[in-house]
Amino acid sequence: MVDKLLAALGVPSQVYHGGPHIVHSPIDGSQIGAVALDTPEQVTEKISRAQAAFEQWRQVPAPRRGELVRLLGEVLRKNKQALGELVSWEAGKITQEGQGEVQEMIDICDFAVGLSRQLYGLTIASERPGHHMRETWHPLGVVGVISAFNFPVAVWSWNTALALVAGNAVIWKPSEKTPLTALACQALFEQALTMFGDAPADLSQVSVGGRDAGQALVDDARVALVSATGSTRMGREVGPRVAARFGRTILELGGNNAMILAPSADLDLAVRGILFSAVGTAGQRCTTLRRLIAHESVHDEIVTRLKAAYDKVRIGHPLQGNLVGPLIDKQSYDAMQDALTRAREQGARVFGGERVQVEGCADAYYVSPAIVEVDAQIDVVKHETFAPILYVMRYRSLDEAIALNNDVPQGLSSCIFTTDVREAERFQSATGSDCGIANVNIGTSGAEIGGAFGGEKETGGGRESGSDAWKGYMRRQTNTVNYSRELPLAQGITFD
Repeated sequence: MVDKLLAALGVPSQVYHGGPHIVHSPIDGSQIGAVALDTPEQVTEKISRAQAAFEQWRQVPAPRRGELVRLLGEVLRKNKQALGELVSWEAGKITQEGQGEVQEMIDICDFAVGLSRQLYGLTIASERPGHHMRETWHPLGVVGVISAFNFPVAVWSWNTALALVAGNAVIWKPSEKTPLTALACQALFEQALTMFGDAPADLSQVSVGGRDAGQALVDDARVALVSATGSTRMGREVGPRVAARFGRTILELGGNNAMILAPSADLDLAVRGILFSAVGTAGQRCTTLRRLIAHESVHDEIVTRLKAAYDKVRIGHPLQGNLVGPLIDKQSYDAMQDALTRAREQGARVFGGERVQVEGCADAYYVSPAIVEVDAQIDVVKHETFAPILYVMRYRSLDEAIALNNDVPQGLSSCIFTTDVREAERFQSATGSDCGIANVNIGTSGAEIGGAFGGEKETGGGRESGSDAWKGYMRRQTNTVNYSRELPLAQGITFD
């Protein structure tokens, strides 16, 4: 099936067969590909080609650059079903989530096309007579994109659509766990490139490689921006290496997202919001709901309701109508079991979390989502485990709940369920949630591309996707023009 999907998406068979790096499907553990890995020298050569492509592309007017992204969106529309199914096979996502990820790619292309005519600067009032000041934005250079397995195609599109309309070239290093979807995206991009007609051939490239290939990308001074999505550990390595050469980074790292469940909350709505946010993608989203901070008046009822809902969740093959697919691999399963063991040792009560056997998938790692009741925000709760574990704790006052929400190293997403407007506004105020995303009466996951996506603290501080995130992919220039016959100086300085 995977071979047919890759062929339909235009990927030559020699690209995903015969290489030393074996790719397994998390659905059943079967081998679905064998790809070559780039050496550091090959990465360096790709950067050289990307630099040459950038030097041509930056001269193309931005609306014309937007046309290439529009064509990419059209190609994605035609191939949505096949690419979404490939995402399911390689990342383990259920059908709706695989298709939804490709729709997210289409949406960001639409956004970027409009943006290509809106790369606005400013007109600034000058204190000097006969002078005009303005602010302009220019293409930045080569953009390196490092992505994680859990969103194997969407994150690339967030960065690439914006980078292209901003006038840049892109080199993408996907996760070694999901290289096939990256190769498919590159094949689709090349279709759009052919339709466009006169863009540089190496405007977007894929580099499948290990740690040494990643270091070559990160350390090369010609890579003006490195946008890296992954663990906080990865960010601690990438950030300083790029900073050492005064390069730019957009870091999208760990999340440890919480929901505050207020006394006035609509519990029917909350159960639905919790369920999708906590168990969707088998808990393998950076925005997964990991902590439920429930008011003592509703704590027991919500836990009872959630356990009943969890018992009804269909776990199994993600392409067969189930709601929860597999963990990506054994390493993720072991990390989940280790976290549950540590929670028990610290006095927590654990519901669920066991391995689930699925017919025909003995080598895969399916699990039942876990609810872990804790009496306090113990140490294990403060660490992100990339698995469907929901820690539940009580609170008495809103101040206490906000303090619990903020008392973790990460700061990506957060939400409150309440019908009290004062609580909602307080949560979104300067004294409320310290996260990059703060929602009211919706869960922590499911962000739209129209808003800037990212978080604070150990989440990295980066912003991708919508709003004015495009500015991260361009360089700012302040211009002053003297159209007079005099030469007055600023600040009233005279120099005779």
